[in-house]
Amino acid sequence: MNTSIAFPNLGIELENVGKSISLFGFPIAYYGITIAIAMVCGILAAMRVAKVTKQNPDDYFDLALIAIFFALIGARLYFVIFSWDNYKDNLWKIFNTREGGLAIYGGVIAAVITVYVFARIKKLQFWKLVDTACIGLVLGQIIGRWGNFFNREAFGGYTNNLFAMRLPLDAVRSSEVTPQMMEHLQKIDGVSYIQVHPTFLYEGMWNLVLLIILIWYTKRKKFDGEVFLLYLLGYGLGRAWIEGLRTDQLLLPVIGLPVSQLLAILLVFVSIIIILFKRKSNKMEKGTGE
Repeated sequence: MNTSIAFPNLGIELENVGKSISLFGFPIAYYGITIAIAMVCGILAAMRVAKVTKQNPDDYFDLALIAIFFALIGARLYFVIFSWDNYKDNLWKIFNTREGGLAIYGGVIAAVITVYVFARIKKLQFWKLVDTACIGLVLGQIIGRWGNFFNREAFGGYTNNLFAMRLPLDAVRSSEVTPQMMEHLQKIDGVSYIQVHPTFLYEGMWNLVLLIILIWYTKRKKFDGEVFLLYLLGYGLGRAWIEGLRTDQLLLPVIGLPVSQLLAILLVFVSIIIILFKRKSNKMEKGTGE
């Protein structure tokens, strides 16, 4: 199978991009390696923010060990639930994540629940915890998205824009190939290629900007929880747009709308409402105090 990945309009062509390496005869997927690196970097980032904001970094290390475990379960369950037809006839496939199949919103939901329970047990402030942890989460998302690159997945429909990505047809799942891609199919040296939106790259670039904003705003926040709400707002805006481009959307049963896109839009509005409410409450409290 052809293992090339190219960005023709940028003049970039990578001839041999494998999906795994072999260690003592056992294949280890680059997807898993990328996710592992993302986790480590995310933990270190959260601990660094905790130190700068005069919190105990060890609390975030302990939290990460628990939250990552449940986040992975949540991310997998979210994916499986909304793509049940792919698993109902072979339940063992649920446990095979080597080819991908983790949904970030499922992970975020599970992680937030874990943080809440952790805060109650440790008698820590939940909103301060999520403010700090979301910095590590965004960094982890930026790095983790490159797992989709190695897996040739989570891409969008046909495009010929500056960042267009060219993939061998036989290297992607047939369910993610659209009629428009087939209309623009290219044949080079006998190999068929499709050209698509690299949505993993779009999301990574969007999240990089979001990360910079969140780090800058951390010491300027008006109340605990505002940084996390800004994360939900900022990520939701980007995800609502990017999800609309993808060809592997998880759809709500019956109505057939993209579940992650709807959830992203909902979180944007909820975050805005809470931020406005909290800011107004803070102003009223200060006015009463004066």
